[in-house]
Order: sequence, then structure tokens, then C-alpha cells
Amino acid sequence: MKNLFHLNKYLFKYKTLLIIGSIFILISTIFALYPAEFVRHSFDNIQDNLSNPTIRNSIHTTLLKYGGLIVLFAVMKGIFMFFMRQTIIVMSRRIEFDLKNEIYRKYQDLSLSFYKKNNTGDLMNRITEDVNRVRMYLGPAMMYAINMFFLFSLVIWKMFSINTTLTLYVLIPFPVLAFAVYYVSNQINRKSEVVQSKLSDLTSISQETFSAINVIKIFRNEENSFKYFYSECKNYTKKQLQLVSVEAWFFPLIILLIGISTITTIYIGGLESFKEDGITTGNIAEFIIYVNMLTWPVASVGWVTSLVQRAEASMERINEFLDTKSEIVNPTNERTDIIGDIQFKNISFTYPDTGIQALKNISFRLKENETLGIFGKTGSGKSTIANLMCRLYDSSEGDISFGEKDIRELNLSDLRQNIGYVPQDGFLFSGTVNENISFGKDEFTEEEIKQSARIAEIEDEIENFPKKYETIIGERGVQLSGGQRQRISIARAIFINPPIFIFDDSLSAIDANKEQKILKNLKNKTENNTNIIISHRTSSLKNANHIIVLDNGSISEEGTHNYLIQQNGFYAQMHKKQTTENL
Repeated sequence: MKNLFHLNKYLFKYKTLLIIGSIFILISTIFALYPAEFVRHSFDNIQDNLSNPTIRNSIHTTLLKYGGLIVLFAVMKGIFMFFMRQTIIVMSRRIEFDLKNEIYRKYQDLSLSFYKKNNTGDLMNRITEDVNRVRMYLGPAMMYAINMFFLFSLVIWKMFSINTTLTLYVLIPFPVLAFAVYYVSNQINRKSEVVQSKLSDLTSISQETFSAINVIKIFRNEENSFKYFYSECKNYTKKQLQLVSVEAWFFPLIILLIGISTITTIYIGGLESFKEDGITTGNIAEFIIYVNMLTWPVASVGWVTSLVQRAEASMERINEFLDTKSEIVNPTNERTDIIGDIQFKNISFTYPDTGIQALKNISFRLKENETLGIFGKTGSGKSTIANLMCRLYDSSEGDISFGEKDIRELNLSDLRQNIGYVPQDGFLFSGTVNENISFGKDEFTEEEIKQSARIAEIEDEIENFPKKYETIIGERGVQLSGGQRQRISIARAIFINPPIFIFDDSLSAIDANKEQKILKNLKNKTENNTNIIISHRTSSLKNANHIIVLDNGSISEEGTHNYLIQQNGFYAQMHKKQTTENL
């Protein structure tokens, strides 16, 4: 159970609920214990009264008396069982809440390379299904385990106080049960891990299918997608049935052992009752009740063990990434100023998840409040420079500095807060237009939202939407065109008004006329900012103070727009080609 030790900090946090809940369990167990004594007293009193004809009328009174006490104690037991669940189960729900938040925070803290190695479906499964299994351990499993401990302790103590010989005979099957539980629980643990792994695969397939449903429909691949999903479902069901078949051994085995204990009680109890100073008929009835009281705790051993084993397997999966150290670590909690020139010095970078070298010995200086253009083919390393500047990755070799400070010494939050980044995919969230544009700030005015949309040349189109800025744009902005998504992404970056802007091929889905309007607006807006414009269009870069041309991760050309045209190299050739196409 070492993987479950991580939860001890939460159990300590909510120790008051756990202790009070345990007290309620003890009290409810005590109320459950006494009805067996009442049955014994009523049996013995009735037997004595039957042997004395003169007081047979008191039988009715005896039955009412002990019957009333049994009902009263049952009600009291039920009341404290309610309180028991209101503490232990509430505790498990609160820990579930805290654990999900811890996992979510960890997800946000981990670097991009982690997400390259793990699929989305598996990560979603860990924060949902795995956490739910851990909650079942913290709630029902722990509650019934505590109840089992108190009940066993009190019942067995009572049984020994009545007759040691009978108690020892009755308990003979329990060591067999303990061994069976130990063996089967190990099988459950191994099979549970396999089941969880298959469930993660299913979640990943579903998530991928829903995200790419338009591609599946366009290529008429619905049938193949269904067959693949059906095949994986069959594999999951097969593994699940293997787990269920192992768990199915518990209850028949437990019922058999309890039945043996009951028969033993009647047989040995009968023999003991013939001895001098032996037990009474009421004691035998009391013993049978005690044995049956142990039926559910013993039966729940298998269920509780199964819950614990499943929680162990799930917590192991959760701990795998909770123990993962982020490759990108914030070096300081003190505020740092992000000012000065940005310099790349002999930067090389290889993606850790693929081993692909994206940059080779890159060096350049971007002066503060100037604009750098980055041009190159797809896969030449343009976006990698943006990722390194936002410190989404750390360079393999070389140094990146802001002013005179190495990027690894800057407060990570301050660094990213000072950069307005427009990624090339223009990712949008599934909320409203207003929520997407205002994503980077908590406090703002409506005019700030409109001003950002105006600069991004999207304001008129938003005004024509059914609910204007409150229009739901769907998951990943599915309700919008590619150009609209890119322009809302631009508005989102402009809205936070940072000193540094990075536009990563953010005008690729926008027509030439609209592009020129946006570039003009951006020039007016960002003339006092440090800007990086990444593009495969020379028209987007012509106003840059300096342009670098990347080829296979290296700088092949650099200079101003006019200078590069005069060199008649790759940049000039592409400019000529694009200009001709536009004509």
C-alpha cells in the first residue's frame, strides 16, 4: 500500500472528521451488539417461565420488553450510522476535491515535453476514473474497515466471555478466509492495473475521434473508426471479465465459511449445553446472531480489499506524474523586470521527445522596442524560437538573455506575463468570444475588449454574431472560420498589452487585404513594443527592423527586407513568387 501513503497528508488535514466518524462507528457498533443479549435474555426467561406454570402470563411482558429494546437499539444504530456516513464519506469527498486540484495544478506545472509523451485520454482518465477509485478507498473502504475492526473486536470479546471452546471452533474457518483474501487480492491488483490501462486507451481513442470528427467524415472513415473502437472495447471487456471472474470467488467462499461457522455453533453449542455449568439455549441463539453479525464484515473483506487494491493501482498511476519533475522550473519567486535587448547566443535545440534537432547554433540580437522578422520553410525551426523565448522549453546549448539576465534566472511568471504570444494554430477555448479575448486578465472594461477586436479587424464580424461578444464559439472555436480564430487570438494577445509580442504565423489563414489592414493596425499599436513576427509571407515582414531566414534550423540569410531582396537569395525568390501570385 506504499502508493497510498501520498494520501496521508489529506487524512491528517481532515483528521477531525476521521476521528469523529470513527467514534460514530464505535457507538453504532455498540448499539448493534446488545440486541443479541436481549435475544438471549428473552430465550432464557421464556424457558424459565415455561417450566413454572404459575408465571406463564409474564411471557407476553418479556417479549414486549426485549422486543421494544431491540427496536430502540436498532433505531439508535441507524441514527449513528447516518452520522458515520456524514463524516467519513464527506471526508472522502473533500479529499477527492483536493486531490483533483493537486493533479490539475501538476498538469499545469509540467513542461510541454510531458504532454508530447502522454496522450490526452490517459491524462483525463487519471483525474477522473483513477481519482474516483481512490475516493472509494478513502470513503466506503475505510469506513467499512473501521467498522469491521470494531465489530470483530467487540463480538469476539463477547463470544470468548460466554464460552471459549465454542468460540475457538467457530473461528476455525477465519484463517482460511484470510489466506484466500490475501491470494485473490494480489490477483485483483494485477488485473486492475491492466483494466485501467485499457480504459485509458479507450478514453484516448474517444477523445481523438471526437476532436477529428470532421476529418473522419470527410474521408468516410466512420466504419473503420467504429471497428477500431469496437475491437478495443472487446479487449477492455475481456480484461474486465477476467477481473470480475477473480472477484466472483469472494462471496461464495465467504458464504460457505459463514455457513460452516453457523453449523459448528449449533453442533458444538448443543454439546456444551449438556455439560454441567454449560451454556444455555439463549447462549446458542446469541452465538448464532454474533456469527451472522460477522457475515457482512467478513463478506466485505473481499469488497474492501478489492477497493483498496484498485485504489493502490490507480494511485500508482497518479503518483507516476505527481512525482515527475518539470523540466522547466521557476528559479525565483521574487519579481524580475523583463527589459532590454533579447539575445540568442549559439542556441541549439533538440526536442527531447522525438530527438529531432530543430535549431543549430542560432545567434541574433533583438533590440528593445524593435521588430524581428523570422522567415523560413515549414519545419525550419521558426516556432521553436518562439517556444524557447517563452521558456516552454530550455535550449540544449547556448544562452538566451533579456537585457543582461539569463532567461533561466528570470521569474517564469513575470517572463510569460510580459509576452503576448499568438500561436500559429490560434487555439480558442469553448466559451464566449468575450471570454476568449479577455483570457489574460481578470479585470477589464468592455471598451478594452472592443478595442482589441478593432485592432485585430474582427470587431465588425463579432457585431454580426447572434449574441455579439457573448456568442459561444464551440470547442476549439469550431463555430468560426480559420481566419476568425486567428484574429480572435491576435485580439487576445493585444488585450493584455504586454511589452513583447510574438506573432507566430498568425495571419496565414487571412486574405491579403485583411492582412495589410491588421499589419497597419499592429504597427500603430506595437511601435513602442519589442516584436517578433514569424511568417512564411514576406509581406508580413517588410516593416521589420531585422529579418532572419531559417533553413533546416540554421540562419541562411539575415538583414532588412530591402537588403534581402537585393541579395537575390531564397527570401528574394519567395518574395518574387508571392508577389506574382498576389497579382
